[in-house]
Amino acid sequence: MTTLPPLLPKVDAILVLDGDGNRLAGKYYGDFLKKGEAEEGKISSVEEVRSSFERQLHSKIHGIAARADAAEVVTVMGKTAVFCGGTNAHSSGGGDVRVVHIGPSNESELVLAHLAEGMYDALSHLMGGATDRTMVLDNLELVFLLIDEHCDGGIILETDGSKLASAVLLRDDEGVEPEATQAGVAGTQGLPAGVTAGDMTIGQALRQAREQFLGGLTSRDGM
Repeated sequence: MTTLPPLLPKVDAILVLDGDGNRLAGKYYGDFLKKGEAEEGKISSVEEVRSSFERQLHSKIHGIAARADAAEVVTVMGKTAVFCGGTNAHSSGGGDVRVVHIGPSNESELVLAHLAEGMYDALSHLMGGATDRTMVLDNLELVFLLIDEHCDGGIILETDGSKLASAVLLRDDEGVEPEATQAGVAGTQGLPAGVTAGDMTIGQALRQAREQFLGGLTSRDGM
């Protein structure tokens, strides 16, 4: 039987929550909250069970602002929850979104904190530093790509924020139609035809900047 290496980090769930505790994005892994529960003759759906868990989680972390490099830890339903982000009455700037990693009670809090800090750093990179609800909702595709690059089936793949952000942008770029990246299709100042700077999401803006940068390198090398 195949067993996991003892130091390989594993999580039960990764959640991206807004300031009110609503799940903007996230994934549950393994058997954690994969089934509904029967209570007083009523069977709750999986989504109801997860929503209940997330409400309990929010009640623990509400009003706590965790720095990007100093994750906070709480315990919910016997699980260890570590998060970065959020706002309180004394915080300013940044955003109200929290990145939460849920792990088993025997998982190292330091390990989970390292995971949460790495993903939050990547999210901040991708959102241009504005980790607020509106920005995240406008770029949900990038957020889900980030979760997939960070974790697969509960097994952590990468924790470095810069590497995660770069990997997400490369994967996002694969979904762009070739015509959209060919020379002569882009509009004025390097923007796609019919699109103004104000219409672009932060992911599109970053992708456009990368294309212009690579184009500049190609032109320079051809001199």
